[in-house]
Amino acid sequence: MPTLVMKFGGTSVANLDRIARAAKRVAVEVANGYDVIVIVSAMSGKTNELVGWVSETSPLYDAREYDAIVSSGENVTAGLMALRLQEMDIPARSWQGWQVPVLTTDAHASARIEEIPTTNITAKFGEGMKVAVVAGFQGVSAAGRITTLGRGGSDTTAVAFAAAFGAERCDIYTDVDGVYTTDPRITSKARKLDKIAFEEMLELASLGAKVLQTRSVELAMRYKVRLRVLSSFEEPSDSAGTLVCDEEEIMESNVVAGVAYSRDEAKMTLISVADRPGIAAAIFGPLSDAGVNVDMIVQNISEEGRTDMTFSCPKDQVLRAEKAMQDAKTSGAINFHDLVADEGVAKVSVVGIGMRSHTGVAAKMFKVLSAEGINIKVITTSEIKISVLIDRKYMELAVQALHDAFELDKAG
Repeated sequence: MPTLVMKFGGTSVANLDRIARAAKRVAVEVANGYDVIVIVSAMSGKTNELVGWVSETSPLYDAREYDAIVSSGENVTAGLMALRLQEMDIPARSWQGWQVPVLTTDAHASARIEEIPTTNITAKFGEGMKVAVVAGFQGVSAAGRITTLGRGGSDTTAVAFAAAFGAERCDIYTDVDGVYTTDPRITSKARKLDKIAFEEMLELASLGAKVLQTRSVELAMRYKVRLRVLSSFEEPSDSAGTLVCDEEEIMESNVVAGVAYSRDEAKMTLISVADRPGIAAAIFGPLSDAGVNVDMIVQNISEEGRTDMTFSCPKDQVLRAEKAMQDAKTSGAINFHDLVADEGVAKVSVVGIGMRSHTGVAAKMFKVLSAEGINIKVITTSEIKISVLIDRKYMELAVQALHDAFELDKAG
């Protein structure tokens, strides 16, 4: 029998009625002849509640116990889904991460999947089980402790299972009906994409699009797992959702596939740093050790042996970054005149594999922003992406203007 992986997010299993609705979708695929592996998240809001209980009980908590507690939400959903399918006369069984087993590293709260042996579930399929309902987001370390994969980890679980079992496809059911050219809440002209390349989806996910977890897209691209993003609340059809696939499966597309944004950014500038070999390592090493997620980096032209170094990071990591830099200055690792933080910025990006073979995208982007009176603070580029840092108050205007300028409301 061919295998299909279906993943249902928290909003798709938020209550018993929605679990029943999801089970009906699973039943359709069983009737189509698939052995189905269903990956479930915790009910909407449950993980946040569990995290809150942990923090209230023990602010400096043991990460091993944190994982044991927050992983329980998925266990409840998996059991309820299996029971619902059994009530529909579909042979189903729930599986927790340790039962599969989903073998992971021992980095609690941010573990990475190392291996998913297929023997146990395959044997049960051979005995007549039609649906394996697996608790997402969790696994087991070599020490036998429950681990979790980080927020959004159920997407990664689903893709990993699809890769391990050679699934025909991995369907991700969520509260949106696909991947859009930009956030429909910002512009009504946003268009749902029928297909998008892995690389484009990876850039959009890393730049702020919340449809898929970045790690899940990385995994899908590495193992060539075809992903389909669907809504749990729309009627199924052949044209439903967005297929995330190899670039070769997309015949023609727009030069720019989408406009992404990240609202909660901060720009930090170290003023008057010594311009010498190793200074970048001396700055960004301590930031990395402090867990600061540095993104855009710009170094000014050196004057008299001194330079300014600017970088961006999430707004909620500014205090951590400031402490890391002050500690490095105190220790003598670096010396700077001042550290200036601007927490009123946002990042706006255009993404598209068509940029590889088309020129003028950057010039057009900068011209559009200039025409709207939007000043660019920092610019970074890659082969298929251009990102700019701008004042946050202009973010929505920038997204709308770029979406219009690149005619993303029209199919390629």
